[in-house]
Amino acid sequence: MSASSRVELASVEKRFGDAVAVAGINAVIPAASYCCILGPSGCGKTTTLRMIAGHEHPSDGDILIGELQVNGLPPARRRTAMMFQSYALFPHLTCLDNVAFSLRLKGVPKAERRQTAQERLNFVEMGEYAERMPAQLSGGQQQRVALARALVTDPQVLLLDEPLSALDPFLRVRMREELRRLQREVGITFVHVTHSQAEAMALADLVIVMNNGRIEQSGAPRDVFENPATTFVAQFIGGHNVVTARTLAAHDLPVPASGAVSIRSDAIETEPAASAGEATADQASAPATVAAIEYQGAQVKLRLALKDGTDLTALAPDRTFFETPLELGDAVVARWNAESAKPLKTS
Repeated sequence: MSASSRVELASVEKRFGDAVAVAGINAVIPAASYCCILGPSGCGKTTTLRMIAGHEHPSDGDILIGELQVNGLPPARRRTAMMFQSYALFPHLTCLDNVAFSLRLKGVPKAERRQTAQERLNFVEMGEYAERMPAQLSGGQQQRVALARALVTDPQVLLLDEPLSALDPFLRVRMREELRRLQREVGITFVHVTHSQAEAMALADLVIVMNNGRIEQSGAPRDVFENPATTFVAQFIGGHNVVTARTLAAHDLPVPASGAVSIRSDAIETEPAASAGEATADQASAPATVAAIEYQGAQVKLRLALKDGTDLTALAPDRTFFETPLELGDAVVARWNAESAKPLKTS
């Protein structure tokens, strides 16, 4: 592991005229880690990636790669490589020549650059396609070639701009596994921008959740999922109910000082109202009506309408649900352990 692949953002801001795209963010991405910057369109994640790459320059603050401040350095001197969403392969060059192109620009002798390019293609399991043109490849194969081209200059940091978005769902899952395997094998830092919560959870050692140019929360995927810090994170990550003070008060439930809580959907259990027992001292409960039922294979998703007009989402294992199935309109009691309700900061 090389400390030179550590990335630090110190009060980094980016303005386009009067518009603030990135608002003074601070983050440390450890060396040889896989970091996903996650957020909706327009949140500043791609601008942040482009500033690390050197394709945009910060309006304020510092960017360090290892111990080197790179604010004023051109992309070629940052020891980074970027893999674009479109892959940007040259259509008139073979796979081998696409991978070797940056070495050609650096004046590397032909035999050496072709050998190195072939090694990178072999590494991403595309060696047998070296003489094919990009148009002769599938989307997943083109992505592998683009990855080999990014790795051919031995970068310390690989920057990936939504690299899986153009793939079909099945191939996207397979390529997630490949990216994670490759990152571990090359041992460098990957910084991957995505709007997919599932992608970030599957890939990252570190998730940075952005909204409106700011970092809402960062941490290990499990920490972010189990303990969302703000209402935005809980709603964007998914799998959580955000319950406001008004709803809590309407059901005689404790209202935290923050005014809202998140409750994981899989932490909510439902019982028919007619047979429901009393809640224990460590439980909270609320009467509800089944408003929607969605079978999802391994689980069943329920939308529960509360008396104050708000909804809760509950996830039940399919085996448990079908042992005592519910119907639309059934009166139920939604119940959860009190410790499952995590106080939230407002975003």
